[in-house]
Amino acid sequence: MAFEVPTKAQIDSRIECSEESENATLGGAKVRFAYLSQRGYYPDDPNKANQDAFSVTHRFASVQNDAFLAVYDGHGKHGDKCAQFCKHRLPEMVAKQIAQNKIKNDNSETSLHQACKHAHINCNLTLHKNSLIDDQLSGTTSISAYFHGPGNSITVCNVGDSRAIMGSHRKSNDGGGGGDDPAGPSPLRAHPLSRDQTPYRKDERQRVKKTGARVLSLDQIEGLEPETEADWNNETEIDLGEEIDEWGDPPRVWSPHGEYPGTAFTRSLGDSIAEELGVYAEPEIMTRELTEDDKIIVLASDGVFEFLTNQSVIDICAKFQDPLEACRAVVAEAYELWLQYELRTDDITIICIFVDGLVEGRAGVERLPSQQRGSIDSFTNGDMPEINDGLPIMDSRPVRTLPSKESLVTKKARKNAAPLLESVEDENFDISTLITEKTEGEKELIANAIKASVMFRNLSPEQKELIYGCMEPLKVKAGDWVIKQGSTGEKYYIIDNGTFEVRIVPEDQTAEQRKDGGDVVHMYVGSRKDHAHPSFGELALMHSAPRAASIIAVTDGQLWALHRSAFRQVLKTRTERKGVMRALRKIDSLKCLTLDEVEMLANCAEEVNFADGETIITQGDFDNCFYFIVNGMCACERTQDDKVDTKELGANNYFGGKSLFGEVPHSFTAKAKTATKCIQLSKIQIEGNIPDFLERQEKFGQR
Repeated sequence: MAFEVPTKAQIDSRIECSEESENATLGGAKVRFAYLSQRGYYPDDPNKANQDAFSVTHRFASVQNDAFLAVYDGHGKHGDKCAQFCKHRLPEMVAKQIAQNKIKNDNSETSLHQACKHAHINCNLTLHKNSLIDDQLSGTTSISAYFHGPGNSITVCNVGDSRAIMGSHRKSNDGGGGGDDPAGPSPLRAHPLSRDQTPYRKDERQRVKKTGARVLSLDQIEGLEPETEADWNNETEIDLGEEIDEWGDPPRVWSPHGEYPGTAFTRSLGDSIAEELGVYAEPEIMTRELTEDDKIIVLASDGVFEFLTNQSVIDICAKFQDPLEACRAVVAEAYELWLQYELRTDDITIICIFVDGLVEGRAGVERLPSQQRGSIDSFTNGDMPEINDGLPIMDSRPVRTLPSKESLVTKKARKNAAPLLESVEDENFDISTLITEKTEGEKELIANAIKASVMFRNLSPEQKELIYGCMEPLKVKAGDWVIKQGSTGEKYYIIDNGTFEVRIVPEDQTAEQRKDGGDVVHMYVGSRKDHAHPSFGELALMHSAPRAASIIAVTDGQLWALHRSAFRQVLKTRTERKGVMRALRKIDSLKCLTLDEVEMLANCAEEVNFADGETIITQGDFDNCFYFIVNGMCACERTQDDKVDTKELGANNYFGGKSLFGEVPHSFTAKAKTATKCIQLSKIQIEGNIPDFLERQEKFGQR
């Protein structure tokens, strides 16, 4: 069967983007920027409008180099109209309020924040009054960046759960790992410029509940979980990405009188019914000065951040010289993750700004007191934490780590309806059979491709070397099916070069009816010349599950494939080393070390095996070694005043920490009760890897 490159209308009709990256001076920054918005894939509504929007306004408030850039994420039946309305009206209203300040010769930051606040509130009121848009159960988020002078300032306004982030050069003591990784440590550290306004946040949760709102998940509303709000009444923040939202069922805002409006955010433009429950349009605002270390700024809708961390987005962008290519890469990665984890994708919109330099000689504006500088206005009780550069601390993990329950049910039904190849889970899988030599260039290609993936983020350099070695090179011909929708996934793929189309059979059709693989919903293009190496199939590394889409080669090309069993073998060693790290951090004599140094020690510790009955340590001896039990069982015996105490220690227990530096002798004798594997770290290894350890330990002890 011959395959032709599909008409790009199928793909491009869902994409609106810059023709090319634009060079500009925004406020006090010389930048290059681009934007891209991709309409989501909705099987039940293939012609659904893109509810995202974006705006770029130059000569803002009649100032030559000032600019206002924003992303809007609509929701509800008329979300697209709400987003478009705010796209046109919000910049006008902000500019008008700022112009009024200038007439009064008031350039203070306090007045600027008040102007932005009033503009958002007025835009919301104007939307309510618009007779052509029903915003009772529809609305939009808004995330904006106002570049302005004098000075090199950026003011970020946030309403809802779209997001602004910044990538800045790491400080010398900022860590970041990397080691011998061919991709090197991430050159930029991701900082949040906004906080998601959702019921996960204690302050936002408490605020909406004061209006009488209920905070419950959909499962609770539908009776699948007990209808209690105990989970959402605690006095702590709930971190996105923890198990509480792993299934994609977040807490929502509900009326005390019925099952509406069910918003998963606590601020919005529009949503007039939800406004009575505290879901209002007042923005949270931050102003900060750009520095020479600030290199990338991203504004994006939550479709980007559903499965990608802030750091992952910055890492992807940092791989490109052209912000338009960075936009394409981030959207492609987010789109692929949606297809892997869900039966649909969200609309995805991003504005990517590369900061090339700052304009010199710009005078500063009147500032708030230093303790308020860089904080976000309108936080309840003023409890917004800050890090030392004035940016707010914010959890950067992805909102979701697992498919939604709905998605799993549907995929399970597909699996039961079709004969699938049995997935082989072999505990004795020999990883060495897959390892092949790679050139430094190939290692760098693979390293850069996996850099943004959460699954590979915490691997040590040694473990990443194993990953590089296990990647299988696969040559493909045009027309080859790499993945078939519904088949069991066992491999993750990186595109070295070539063009591949993503096809999905609609819900109302079968694979037999659509022998072409279904509708084209996406296209992957790999190119060494353009340093573009998208990947797909990541979910197969977690568990055996039916593929959500078919991937078909449009041209000849090459892939790199990683088998799930090989990944699990590597992951197993990572889990062991993470346990060692946790144990080492509890040892008093090692508390002078940084987290990166503790991780290095955990990775360089040696595996030792003990036969049944073999003595590991003896009471009263000084062997200057620490032991972490990986598997097996140890019988421990302590003799004191003719009294013998016994205890058994199993996997994940440890001993010997107090004897590492001759502080005290071993207080008991430990023998292997079964064949036992331990990870051993010695005093010699510590001092060999950290030459100034004893000096640092002494200084730490003097505190």
